[in-house]
Amino acid sequence: MSDETDYESVLFVARECYVYRIPPRTSTEGYKAATWGDMGQPLWKGRIRVIEKGSGVPSKCFVRLEDANTGELFALTPYTPSKTNTNGGVEAVLDSSRYFVLTVVDQDSGQRAYLGMGFLERTESFDFNVALQDWSKRQTPRKTIAEGPAAPSPHLPAGGSRDFSLKPGETLNIKIGGNSTKKTGAKVETGLGSGGFLLPPPPPAGRK
Repeated sequence: MSDETDYESVLFVARECYVYRIPPRTSTEGYKAATWGDMGQPLWKGRIRVIEKGSGVPSKCFVRLEDANTGELFALTPYTPSKTNTNGGVEAVLDSSRYFVLTVVDQDSGQRAYLGMGFLERTESFDFNVALQDWSKRQTPRKTIAEGPAAPSPHLPAGGSRDFSLKPGETLNIKIGGNSTKKTGAKVETGLGSGGFLLPPPPPAGRK
């Protein structure tokens, strides 16, 4: 199924963003918006949308720059984060929370270019980030652990259960302090003899 026929949903939209030409990266540290020149003279301004295509998992995600009135496409960034490319084509700058560097891809030739992009409000850049992060999380569904037979408790002896109850007619001798008591199966003693142990009564009301 082609991208055009896939289910499409909008994860984020801002009516106005600003695009800038940026100088080549000179180090591995990252980009800084302060090096982009006069921020009051953008290359282009218009609407930005984060689009999800496909209803299953995984789906595809794109950052689309387009005319706010006509919807005409200006530039498109496929958002494809990976272990080797964690920013996925949308890289935050080092000196501002409102500006990013987009890796735009020409749909016909496949050529790549880098453009600076910024928002007027920090709330918009925050929501933009959240939309991308939420999409990324949904691409890795939670793993469920199949329930199997319960493992035996480590606190119980191994092997089958054994019956230690007294059979009718069997007796058990227990020596306590030199005195011998005898218990017989199938007979329940409800009273306490001279060798029994008594618990102290509960304290009277009002005493703790």
